[in-house]
Amino acid sequence: MVAVTGIACTTASADEATPQRRVIAGSANPNFSRAVVFGKVVFVAGVMGTKPGTRDLASPDFEGQCRQALDGLKASVEASGSSMDKVLKCTCFLTEASDFETMNSIYRGYFPADPPARSTVIVKELVIPGAKIEIDCVTCLP
Repeated sequence: MVAVTGIACTTASADEATPQRRVIAGSANPNFSRAVVFGKVVFVAGVMGTKPGTRDLASPDFEGQCRQALDGLKASVEASGSSMDKVLKCTCFLTEASDFETMNSIYRGYFPADPPARSTVIVKELVIPGAKIEIDCVTCLP
């Protein structure tokens, strides 16, 4: 069991011999799942700033894409049965280092207290042309 600021995660309940794997459907990409639940741990796939259910960018600018990516991340976290206050770790991929402070400002609105651990990586490009951000996370169920 892992306990972080009042959050407890286990990979299996006491009555489970083997943790169960459950796939959360709904990705716009048929090559991966929106999220996978394993026991009480949830792995949320990378989310870009696209219109829900499509590969179309929600906005040409970073701020619009960042907000949409975080809205999409929140929707995936909630679809798994978790919530943003239970997110343990995020990984953010940006195509421009100059967008880092804007991302921090927007990100704080989604994680206002006790934010999760986070890594931010600057990449040359993302798989959708014009995409400026992608975020994935690990969370846990209540």
